[in-house]
Amino acid sequence: MAKRRNDNGSLPEITPHLVLRAYACGIFPMAESADDPDLFWVEPERRGILPLETFHVPRRLARTVRSDVYEIRIDSDFQGVIDGCAAPAPGRSNTWINSEIRRLYSALFDMGYCHSVEAWHEGVLVGGLYGLSLGGAFFGESMFARARDASKICLTHLVARLKAGGYSLLDTQFTTEHLARFGTIEIPKDIYAVRLATAMTQEANFHTLPPAVSGAMVMDILERRAAAPGTT
Repeated sequence: MAKRRNDNGSLPEITPHLVLRAYACGIFPMAESADDPDLFWVEPERRGILPLETFHVPRRLARTVRSDVYEIRIDSDFQGVIDGCAAPAPGRSNTWINSEIRRLYSALFDMGYCHSVEAWHEGVLVGGLYGLSLGGAFFGESMFARARDASKICLTHLVARLKAGGYSLLDTQFTTEHLARFGTIEIPKDIYAVRLATAMTQEANFHTLPPAVSGAMVMDILERRAAAPGTT
């Protein structure tokens, strides 16, 4: 989507409240690269979502989640998670997380709308993800891993937390091979708009579960609710 400039050629200021209104309408901001100071608005024709009721945890990963190989924390180092998501990784020399993204989502974190799920090992942050919570929707932004399965375990903890908190929509924006293993699908923009509108009328609580939750409890939540059709 093209960047929209003011009459004087400058880009209009994007505020945290404007970002919230945009998400509620199905639009989100991105940057061309970490070095580009500007943002543009995106509204994909086909939207990636991860249906909570059909979230799939591969058998090996389920065993790893239950073993609590990492300490999973919530909202303890939001800046560290953004740094990890913005850092170069194999096959990715640059990201879209620029200074404006950092400014806006840090402000939204301070306002209570953004959250991080973090994997720690021996006091070191080794993986995590962050996203934005609004109504009954959680909009996943980015994830990273510096240790095996760290981001996958964080995603599994996130889904259990969303289910326990009464969420109905996990928006992944786009689909990737990595996310497809967990059940991510693409839906047309008009169908997404209906699901989003429903989610915006709902009240959900990211903190229904306590900050520290064992992997066994996470898998119990996922397996119990998966066995009860119609429960989200």
